[in-house]
Amino acid sequence: MPPRSTRPPAPLDDDDYPAYTMGRAAEMLGATPAFLRALGEHRLITPLRSEGGHRRYSRYQLRIAARARELVDQGTPVEAACRIVILEDQLEEAQRMNEELRNQRGAAQKSTA
Repeated sequence: MPPRSTRPPAPLDDDDYPAYTMGRAAEMLGATPAFLRALGEHRLITPLRSEGGHRRYSRYQLRIAARARELVDQGTPVEAACRIVILEDQLEEAQRMNEELRNQRGAAQKSTA
C-alpha cells in the first residue's frame, strides 16, 4: 500500500473553497449574475469576496443555488425558493443530527448490555 499523503487537501477539493467567479458560477448554473445577486439579497448564499471585492462562490453554494434555480424554473418566486431551500437544508441537518444521536444511543445501550 502506498504511503498516505500528509499534504492538506487542495483548495479545489474543498466544497467550501470559493473557487468560482460570479460569471463562471452563473454560466455553470445557466443563470444570470442578477439571479446570483438576488440569492444573496434573500440571504440564501453569501459569497466570499476576493481581495479586489469580487464575489466568489463555492461548490456547496452552487449546489444550493442550483436547487433554488430548479424551483424558480418551476414558477416559484425567488424569495419563496430561497426560503424553501433554507428550510430543506435545515431539515436535512436536523435529520442528520437525529441519526447521529440514535447511533450514539444504540452504541451506549450495547455497551451497557
